[in-house]
Amino acid sequence: MVAMAQAPATTKAARRRHDREIVTLAVPTFGALVAEPLFLMVDTAVVGHLGTAQLAGLGVASALLVTAVSVFVFLAYATTAAVARQVGAGDLRAAIRQGMDGIWLALLLGALVVAVVLPTAPSLVALFGSSGTAAPYATTYLRISALGIPAMLVVLAATGVLRGLQDTKTPLYVAVVGFVANGALNVGLVYGVGLGIAGSAWGTVIAQCGMAAAYLWVVIRGAHKHGASLRPDAAGIRASAQAGASLLIRTLSLRAILLIATAVAARLGDENIAAHQIILSLWSLLAFALDAIAIAGQAIIGRYLGAGEAQGAHEACSRMVQWGIATGVVLGLLVIATRPLFIPLFTGDPAVQEAALPALIVVALAQPISGIVFVLDGVLMGAGDGPYLAWAMMLTLAVFVPAALLVPALGGGLTALWAAMTLMMAARMLTLWLRSRSGRWIVTGATR
Repeated sequence: MVAMAQAPATTKAARRRHDREIVTLAVPTFGALVAEPLFLMVDTAVVGHLGTAQLAGLGVASALLVTAVSVFVFLAYATTAAVARQVGAGDLRAAIRQGMDGIWLALLLGALVVAVVLPTAPSLVALFGSSGTAAPYATTYLRISALGIPAMLVVLAATGVLRGLQDTKTPLYVAVVGFVANGALNVGLVYGVGLGIAGSAWGTVIAQCGMAAAYLWVVIRGAHKHGASLRPDAAGIRASAQAGASLLIRTLSLRAILLIATAVAARLGDENIAAHQIILSLWSLLAFALDAIAIAGQAIIGRYLGAGEAQGAHEACSRMVQWGIATGVVLGLLVIATRPLFIPLFTGDPAVQEAALPALIVVALAQPISGIVFVLDGVLMGAGDGPYLAWAMMLTLAVFVPAALLVPALGGGLTALWAAMTLMMAARMLTLWLRSRSGRWIVTGATR
């Protein structure tokens, strides 16, 4: 059933209800999202004391690992939407069954990635132009860490299951315990046992496997409680893959945008690429706050649509957009207020600071746009509107590429490049806003 009509004005009571739902889901989600990059920070801090070559090797290997895992983030997004719909429909047995399909898909994809990475690790490291001294360390870290990729993908899928079940606290607890365990294992294996960079890799693998085991224990307990089968189902796994394919295209298009932006920044000179990396790190940090609202949106919208409450989904979407705009304004003001303090934390080079400061103003002004984009992205994911998200992101990529390439051609600098990034976000906002206004995403029922 498809609802196309505009919902009536949201009452104060409804707004308060939506606010409680958003805060309840978004705050723990933000904590779990922040915990994820801390894994790499711990590895970097521990390995950094082994030597420059080891740290350089870690940098190359971690970049490859992050890329390999991030393209499969659809395992979390698609599973959240599918499970939340079944929860809204009141069928917890089917919800967990669909979650298990996502977990089995994660295991299959993880095994495939391991089979590719293990024999090709030296070639992959060479593609990144790693030096002769750093390459052996990068290869060692990559090969060992690759063994943990199935666990990492299971964590993604299982996180999606729990988010769909409206539980964002358990992922936060698991992430925090995993972070602490990773730190202790790294220090113990690298220095206590004397394994060097291999110890850091093994520590991360063990921590990720422990996190995956914790998630599986929670999901399996829920399956037993509600009588859901744990066996792999070919049709269900295939359906999960089909639902994730569109989101994979969306993710790859977004990754292409970020890679192109970095490549253009590199052509602008050493000072500009250094400043770009600083700004990109801040941009990513700001994205965590906005993504927390988006992920809450995935769970909330999926549940409303599964329950057949088209009006509730429409009202929740409107309220979350307001949250996105307000959060974006706050974040933008914080960036403007703290930029003189933020940049010196990363560099003392006056040239890099001079390049970064005006570009940060552009980033700050764009935060309300980013707030709308992240929220609507989450809403449409929660609605299972993956095909539209794929086409919209490819269109955005087509808008960004010429704008970015014109920056060095016309003699522009880093500020112009981030203006092109803002244009990209504005294009995303337009495509997502048009879709949200059309109402075509509001398809109710246990499945889309």
